[in-house]
Amino acid sequence: MAKQKKIDEKRNKTLTYHKVKITCACGAEYDSGSTKEEIHVDICANCHPFYTGESRLVDTEGRVERFKKKYKLK
Repeated sequence: MAKQKKIDEKRNKTLTYHKVKITCACGAEYDSGSTKEEIHVDICANCHPFYTGESRLVDTEGRVERFKKKYKLK
């Protein structure tokens, strides 16, 4: 009986589709549609290095150098 109730609840559940503004951390906004009411993203096509052609160095040291430095190896 409990399984049938869960199945009926899933069948009766409908998703509502909203017009939303997707907001990026850089300040860019896009209009779209979603089942969520608002969307915030960290990176978009306006600020992603692949699309901007800008090269960003996140890590200047290599992994081996960091390992040696961490464990004080020569």
